[in-house]
Amino acid sequence: MTEPQQLAEAYFTAWKSKDFTTFRSLLADEATFVGPMGQARNADECVQGIQRLAETTKDIVILKMFVNGPDVLTWYELHTVGGQVLPTANWSHTQAGKITEIRAVFDPRPLFEA
Repeated sequence: MTEPQQLAEAYFTAWKSKDFTTFRSLLADEATFVGPMGQARNADECVQGIQRLAETTKDIVILKMFVNGPDVLTWYELHTVGGQVLPTANWSHTQAGKITEIRAVFDPRPLFEA
């Protein structure tokens, strides 16, 4: 197992368990996030965003993780408290033992239809 994969696995474990202290420790201070529902310009904003998302998350089921050097692509199902299941791709870039960039892609339309 590579360090980038370990970071990605810890990221999802911390999110699922709502351990936002550990979640924050995995991010570089300058970490950024871009996704269909918002953006974050630094690690603290990333934590705030994941805290809001965690309120509506029932489960995260990781289907596959692909590692290419410092990059990890995670394909997972995001299960919401409203019953929607959102197939999601999450790309993380790592550097010096921290996650520095996160990009998530999913179709948000089921959230608006609920």
